[in-house]
Amino acid sequence: MKISLVTVCRNAAGTIRRTLESADSQRGVELEHIVVDGASDDGTVDELRAFRPVHSRLSFVSEPDRGLYDAINKGIARATGEVVGLLHADDEFEDDSVLADVARGIEGVDAVYGDLRFVDDAGRSVRYYSSRSWRPWMHRIGFMPAHPTLYVRRPVVERFGGYADGYEISADFEWMVRVLCRGGVKARYLPRTMVRMRIGGRSTAGLRAMLALNRENVRAERANGYSSCLAMMAPKYFIKAAGLLRPGAKRF
Repeated sequence: MKISLVTVCRNAAGTIRRTLESADSQRGVELEHIVVDGASDDGTVDELRAFRPVHSRLSFVSEPDRGLYDAINKGIARATGEVVGLLHADDEFEDDSVLADVARGIEGVDAVYGDLRFVDDAGRSVRYYSSRSWRPWMHRIGFMPAHPTLYVRRPVVERFGGYADGYEISADFEWMVRVLCRGGVKARYLPRTMVRMRIGGRSTAGLRAMLALNRENVRAERANGYSSCLAMMAPKYFIKAAGLLRPGAKRF
């Protein structure tokens, strides 16, 4: 089974090498790694050029885009694998068998997802995001599987389309609501940590970002035919708070 892994970046010279090495470390699976760079000017492209000659599974393009989700859509459009997933430019896989587990786990279903842990710049775990308890109805409270752990068969993308324009933070949430909930795509939970995600993304950057995220989540719900309001988004924070109690979890 061939898996297409999409990484998007802009001015990620300080972290892109670790992400590339983490992707290249994956064993037991045919991999295509597609990097879409947003015309970086900090040395990111130099890192990509240096890595490419000795790592045949990597291809990249560097050009202006309309933002994060436009870049993701560009990467997905280039994918030729049976299964497509994402690895952000400052994230890493938990170990070298993640994608092999994806390939095994997706047999008989159209999507798989798992857990991730948030880490600081020193690699220390600060929070664990478990997708184990997720059920389709939980999108109504703003809780979805950890997006960086989601892998789908390419026909799913062809059927439902890519990430919607007009969202700054929540196009991934909207896409999962559209596909996993309204679309009823059959998905399986993989009981393992898949990704180490560095803290500091736009959706975790303080109270203002949290409010913007929830407003976009409400809009995403309504775009998919569900009634929603900000108050309905509050319960998910009790679930997230539980992740602070087991920041180093790996398997359970």
